[in-house]
Amino acid sequence: MVSEMTTNGLKRQLENWNQINWNQVNKTVRNLRQRIFRARKAGFFRKLRSLQKLMQRSYANLLLSVRRITQTNQGRATAGIDREIVNTPEQRVILVNSWKGGNLKPTRRVEIPKPNGKKRPRLYPNRARQNRTGNSKEFTLIPNGKPFLSLTPMGSCGSLA
Repeated sequence: MVSEMTTNGLKRQLENWNQINWNQVNKTVRNLRQRIFRARKAGFFRKLRSLQKLMQRSYANLLLSVRRITQTNQGRATAGIDREIVNTPEQRVILVNSWKGGNLKPTRRVEIPKPNGKKRPRLYPNRARQNRTGNSKEFTLIPNGKPFLSLTPMGSCGSLA
């Protein structure tokens, strides 16, 4: 990587997308997910919540989410309502460096007529930034359900014996 990366981010802004050490990024996210899993399984809910917050703010999680949206997903070449497609490494660097996180503002508002004659707003989100948020939450929340999944195949109610 361009400079040393910690869980919460680089010491300076990302300059070159192609020099990211993806093994280190994947390892960081995987370790955080495992810690979330173990905290949930052990019942340490305060620790679980703090680890989830750490994952939401994690720079490695941001990089992995942007990579997933712009490189590995099948819909990576599909623009959202904002007509924004992030295909080149330079655009990915800009997306990562400009990420503010948190709740996003809608990019387009359209008034839709209601049956009573009034209108209601329909809000269209920015696809690339909205998907990054969704991936971040997915990486955070998926490990929670695994310790409590049914032990029986296909979720059946039969006994294991």
